[in-house]
Amino acid sequence: MRDDHRDHRDTSPLTDLLDEPPAPDAASHPGPAARSGWAAGRHPVNVGHLVMGIAFLGLAGVWALLASGAADASDTRWLLPIPWLAAGAAGLAATVWRRPGAARGR
Repeated sequence: MRDDHRDHRDTSPLTDLLDEPPAPDAASHPGPAARSGWAAGRHPVNVGHLVMGIAFLGLAGVWALLASGAADASDTRWLLPIPWLAAGAAGLAATVWRRPGAARGR
């Protein structure tokens, strides 16, 4: 009699997902101390992310005001533009601030 028993791990489609990932190679993934570039903890501002984040938080704040009853539906006429104006102002400020010498008058 022939034994056709197979190990279930060899035929499972999830084998690749369940196996441990290979350990990173130290040469291809240098640690934080070996990386060159920005100073520790500082990185350039992504203006698009900043603007959309402020707009999202502002619109969530307007929604919270309306949902809690602190503002009426008639207040949306002046409440809804505020997040967009704040996001635009933050985007302009971040653009001017990140250019070398622009904020210092050089």
